Amino acid sequence: MRRPGSRRSAKKRMLIIVNPYATTVSDRLKNLVVYALQGRYEVETVSTEAQNHATEIGREVRDHGYDVVVAFGGDGTLNEVVNGLAGTDVPVSVLPGGSTNVVCRTLGIPNDVVDATEHLLAVVDDWRPRRIDLGAADDRHFVFSCGAGIDATVVRRVDAHPRLKSAAGPYYFSWAAISAFYRSYLVNPVRLEVETSAGEAAEGVTALAQNSDPFTYFASRPVRVCEGVEIDDGALALGVLKRAVQRDMPMLMSRLFSEQRPAARHRQIEQFDRVAEATIASVSETRDGIVRPFPVQVDGDYIGEKTRLRLRAEPGALTVIA
Repeated sequence: MRRPGSRRSAKKRMLIIVNPYATTVSDRLKNLVVYALQGRYEVETVSTEAQNHATEIGREVRDHGYDVVVAFGGDGTLNEVVNGLAGTDVPVSVLPGGSTNVVCRTLGIPNDVVDATEHLLAVVDDWRPRRIDLGAADDRHFVFSCGAGIDATVVRRVDAHPRLKSAAGPYYFSWAAISAFYRSYLVNPVRLEVETSAGEAAEGVTALAQNSDPFTYFASRPVRVCEGVEIDDGALALGVLKRAVQRDMPMLMSRLFSEQRPAARHRQIEQFDRVAEATIASVSETRDGIVRPFPVQVDGDYIGEKTRLRLRAEPGALTVIA
């Protein structure tokens, strides 16, 4: 028999890590969400103040007894929270506040913040934390994707103009993609050599690692590159674009939105399935013999340039409530 006021009969403790700069987050919205959630949870909030602050917060609260830590922001905010809590038993959940919210949709959480709040209120009565996989790019975890090449160049350009990203959404991404392709990849792109731990290899100009499907969304439409990958199947899928040639682009772009003929089946894309580990290395050099670096993004956030990158799957590395 439980005693009145015992820990088991108390409300579950929730920490919400808020990115106040995310696309759709505002103080008014945050206050409304917190007020609603207080009906079923003991809620605390903390706002991020700089890049990677959410990771620091996640690491600090690992042993603070929270029943769930919620990332309120976009995929980048969630990525930071995950990097603070990966490998622990502390469940993570999501309130969508970004422009795309890929992980939110992948986990079956509504993409509208009001509906997502109602979803979190409902799961209290059916509390079933589960494990999902993560990917790792060197020492940085990712939940749904890591890219080296064209997509990382696009993310770098978009992240440099947050106001345009917020105002134009997917259309600004489209402009950035077209601009990056013509300016950086039609002439002398950095060539990448990709090799998996199973001995498979390919060379190209872009490599995309997926921990789940789809790769991303254009507004409400899923963008699909690799096939046959699930967020809890214990492995990554890896796609390599062999070349950047203008005549390939119309068919390739149409396949990104196709259910019947996905991009992975395009003749210029090499897909590797059930990848446990892989390396991506630049094989391009300057005239002085210096290895040229390539840009890298994880979960839609640009993380810098590398000349070599190690990828690996981490099965069951994250606990989630969804």
